[in-house]
Amino acid sequence: MCCCSASQYSKAELGFPNPERSGGGIFITIEGIEGSGKTTLASLIGEYIAKAGRRVVVTAEPGGCAVGETIREIVLHSEEPISDKAELLLFEAARAQHVDAVIRPALEAGSVVICDRFADSSLAYQGYARGLDLEEIASLNAYATSGLVPDITLLLDLPAEAGLARQSKIDRISSRDVAFHESVRKGFLALAKAEPDRFVVIDATGNIDSVLAAALAGIGRLFSSER
Repeated sequence: MCCCSASQYSKAELGFPNPERSGGGIFITIEGIEGSGKTTLASLIGEYIAKAGRRVVVTAEPGGCAVGETIREIVLHSEEPISDKAELLLFEAARAQHVDAVIRPALEAGSVVICDRFADSSLAYQGYARGLDLEEIASLNAYATSGLVPDITLLLDLPAEAGLARQSKIDRISSRDVAFHESVRKGFLALAKAEPDRFVVIDATGNIDSVLAAALAGIGRLFSSER
């Protein structure tokens, strides 16, 4: 995919600091429904920030480490039924290991961490879509992450039907009906409305150039605060 539109922004305009002056790590998460382009965007942002001179770790949930990948296989491809509560706890277990083994060490080393999905996904999928208690999920998120919260969350928004039409790989969760995924979408939008300072909502119906440009503009404001 082409990412030429990002070239119209210089590193100075985007606010990326001189790498010699970088402080602690920065935690960026990317959220959205199935097929919204999270993985592609995470890779492109990671490449751009690396070229600006920062150390970057691009990772994803569920997964990101050996234990997380094992749990991912269970959650997405189990042939046995998984209850909603068990699904939530599996995701939280994978998240706890991911934070302890990958994310927090990278942040403490001063890296920029870009994570494809994080704790907001549990609120959207297991909370808003599956109907589990949001306060209990928030409590489990806090426990699994030891209170780690992203510095900024990019929410890629598009109708569920459009996102599912982009999917080439089907798993236990993506195979749910459009109504389920539309509930997930509404959940993400509710979370973004509740935390406007953290979330940047991006129209993901456009091409990758426009999505990348909006994402870089959003995180550019965050990096400018380091100066």
